[in-house]
Amino acid sequence: MRKFAIFSATALLSGLLAAAPVLAAEVIQGKCLDVNPQAKTLTIEEYDINFDKDYKFGHPTGVNTTVDLTRAKIGIDPVPGDILRIAYDAEKDKKVALKVMNITKQNLMKK
Repeated sequence: MRKFAIFSATALLSGLLAAAPVLAAEVIQGKCLDVNPQAKTLTIEEYDINFDKDYKFGHPTGVNTTVDLTRAKIGIDPVPGDILRIAYDAEKDKKVALKVMNITKQNLMKK
């Protein structure tokens, strides 16, 4: 009985660890360039992760990315110029946002 319990626990843990990467979303951060409510899309200029005094959210990379907002939970409404952090899933040829966090306005709310 004890061997069965150990085997079952090991199998369950292995299954959970194998599925963990599937559950993780990818994250991008950058400046909002355009919000299109009709098409339910958002375009940002991506930032890298090299933070310093002048670029506290990262340096602009010049890469513009459009994400689909149809399933996204959106915190504070983004407007062009805001710094956003977006968790998304890559599905076929598009990025589908799961959560949009407005970093600019969250920082203003703390004050």
